[in-house]
Amino acid sequence: MANAVYNGMRQTLTQLYDARVAAGTLRADPAQHGILPVLDGLRDWLEAHAERRVGLFAGLFAKPVTPPKGLYLWGGVGRGKSMLMDLFTESLAIKAKRRVHFHAFMQDIHKGMHEARKKGVDDPIAPVAEALAREVRLLAFDEMQITDITDAMVVGRLFEKLFAAGVVVVTTSNRVPEDLYKNGLNREVFLPFIGMIRDRMQVVELVGPNDYRQHRLNGAQVYFHPAGTARGHIQQVWDDLTGGDPGAALRLPVNARTVELPRFANGVGRASFWELCARPLGPGDYLAIAQAVRVLILEDIPQLSSSNYNEAKRFVTLIDALYEAKVRLVCSAADIPERLYSEGSGSFEFERTASRLREMQGAEWGRG
Repeated sequence: MANAVYNGMRQTLTQLYDARVAAGTLRADPAQHGILPVLDGLRDWLEAHAERRVGLFAGLFAKPVTPPKGLYLWGGVGRGKSMLMDLFTESLAIKAKRRVHFHAFMQDIHKGMHEARKKGVDDPIAPVAEALAREVRLLAFDEMQITDITDAMVVGRLFEKLFAAGVVVVTTSNRVPEDLYKNGLNREVFLPFIGMIRDRMQVVELVGPNDYRQHRLNGAQVYFHPAGTARGHIQQVWDDLTGGDPGAALRLPVNARTVELPRFANGVGRASFWELCARPLGPGDYLAIAQAVRVLILEDIPQLSSSNYNEAKRFVTLIDALYEAKVRLVCSAADIPERLYSEGSGSFEFERTASRLREMQGAEWGRG
């Protein structure tokens, strides 16, 4: 937990932020600073009402308590949205809080609905939402994005029940609400959820010129070879980008199945070449990964040739997806890009991939 109490006095988020700036662990950013009073207002209310039930659970004779609007914080990649959310949730002195990546949250929701259906429940969303509302007063989501129709069909009714139960929601996103599930199948069914966000949450853009996650990689080595000597360097990059978070598996819905990224934290994914390229994955899977991460750490890329042609083809498709999505790539490989696929069928086609791997090492590469 952030040090929210100093010399017996409760510190505001602005004071906590300024202390980190003074200590050199944060760089002062006026745009970030401007968000802190909004988060402080939510923090004050949540701590003041920590023991009171609100919404549907206030009780028959209890005086109703109306929760404040939540916060939908959106803006470009690497602007510090996740850092602000961590500062807020870590310093919030209540137990009934949950901070989770949006993809992981929706996985849990679908799992809960599946269990409810097995019990013969007519509306599987209702018991899942009720159980969640009894457990938490605050739900803090990182990187809300809707790309899957099953999520789009569920999320509106789920949030309607959570808001009715008095749950305060804070979320970050790279998109303005109107761009959620953009061009998605049957999007008209999803549109009322956008109106709900506007009605029940403060929508605030974090405007700033700096991509801080990208900044941490600018000028840093991001391509290591040979792979066997790079483990310590790769771990150092991971720790720096995630704050030492061990990470957890991220399962992404792709059509009627899921693709798993073995480790994920703070917008950074991590996997070995074999975990992503030795499995029968296709363009849709790699596109889902590219949309979900801001940085991908890919380890142990081997020497490629006609002997592992299928794996090499998947690797080419993966790099294409990452390249088009402007994902920052950190990797360890058997050799430099130009010598990874030096002979055999497919070596000529690999030249474009080698060129992209070289370009993606550039200090300015990545989404900004």
